[in-house]
Amino acid sequence: MDTWLTSLITSTPQEGFELAIKLSRMGVKYTQTDVEVLKKLRPDYANNADSLTAASQVVAINFQTVAAANNYWREK
Repeated sequence: MDTWLTSLITSTPQEGFELAIKLSRMGVKYTQTDVEVLKKLRPDYANNADSLTAASQVVAINFQTVAAANNYWREK
């Protein structure tokens, strides 16, 4: 496996949110390693409000983690 996550530290909240999305997407990729299955299932969850809400919740949880790691971008 390639090392893609070297730090949770980001310069801005926007970068932190983008990292949270990447964390979420990589979680799916690591869980379902068959790319064809991922592509096959995408229409099911892409058109399901509950699935999209659950995906948003995962991103939000990951953003909380990144924000905490960055001390909520507070200046010292």
